[in-house]
Amino acid sequence: MESELKDFNSKPSKPNANGNNTNIIRDDRPLLKSESTVSVAVSSDSIHEMEKKYAAYVRRDVYGAMGRGELSVKEKLLLLFALVTLFPIRVIVAAIILLFYYLICRVCTIFYDPNRDEEQEDYAHMSGWRRSVIVGCGRGLSRAMLFIFGFYWISDSSFNHNSDTQKEDKHQPEEIGRTGVIISNHVSYLDILYHMSSSFPSFVAKKSVSKLPFVGLISKCLGCVYVQRESKLSDSKGVSAVVTERIKEAHQNKSAPLMMLFPEGTTTNGDFLLPFKTGGFLARAPVVPVILKYHYQRFSPAWDSISGVRHVIFLLCQFVNYMEVIRLPVYYPSQQEKDDPKLYANNVRRLMASEGNLVLTDIGLAEKRIYHAALNGSLSQC
Repeated sequence: MESELKDFNSKPSKPNANGNNTNIIRDDRPLLKSESTVSVAVSSDSIHEMEKKYAAYVRRDVYGAMGRGELSVKEKLLLLFALVTLFPIRVIVAAIILLFYYLICRVCTIFYDPNRDEEQEDYAHMSGWRRSVIVGCGRGLSRAMLFIFGFYWISDSSFNHNSDTQKEDKHQPEEIGRTGVIISNHVSYLDILYHMSSSFPSFVAKKSVSKLPFVGLISKCLGCVYVQRESKLSDSKGVSAVVTERIKEAHQNKSAPLMMLFPEGTTTNGDFLLPFKTGGFLARAPVVPVILKYHYQRFSPAWDSISGVRHVIFLLCQFVNYMEVIRLPVYYPSQQEKDDPKLYANNVRRLMASEGNLVLTDIGLAEKRIYHAALNGSLSQC
């Protein structure tokens, strides 16, 4: 799955405060690759100043920025011990779980034609015993995978509130009991495993994910909506339209899979909440806000300024990992919010920040790339 979901309604970037146009930063570039055009722009800023400016992406665990900080002797010994004992065991068991679930999906999809809609292909609308087996096994094995990764206990709680932004609407009885989409903050690729174990929803992913070994078929069984960035054909249905249709269907049909969206568009260190994109709010359907928080002492499970391989190694070498889930009540939009998706998104965002004790920030993916480029630049000078 791709952790960095793009805005469903693509708009040209606006000049920043320095008058520079952020269009020079393409969203399809690897996050941890330094670019000369970016490194020049930030070379005059110190890393300390950058950390204040881009605090949402700063790692504050013992491994430091990019996971390359200086470790104490004790930490090196703990890491070495886990690397030769715990790490290989977890990798083997996780691989077995992945292969086992892939075989389940393969058996359940034999002689069954997937739904095909232009560039989309999935088994989300499968029914009967096939769907029951895929969902049941998927939820159980996802939780088993989290257990293998060290998340032995997950604190999952519901949160009641009396926020002014959550108004009761007695004129919408048909909405009671059924939502169309889950809205969550985005901290790590582990978020996906949790949501799979909790509600087994459909996600948004790159088109290339559908072609990956093992994961590709699983993503189709999840009913993922694929993003083809290179395709700009006018006759192709936009991702926003596909997602909106899926949310409306889930809202009206209890047998349809829920959509799961990360409206921030990228991951943070878990202490902040980025501006929300409006794609998940265009359907005017009620949403379920979910807040994920990862508590740590040594290594932070947040996937922000660290490479994927290094992150997986450190994660699997940590003996215990902690996750807290705060599940807010279904948010029913007012008529004003239905007419203004941006207002709807902002109100849900403020509610999540308030109840989850998260800091609101206005920075986004472009600033994240600048910060990563600065880290790469400082590393190359060492």
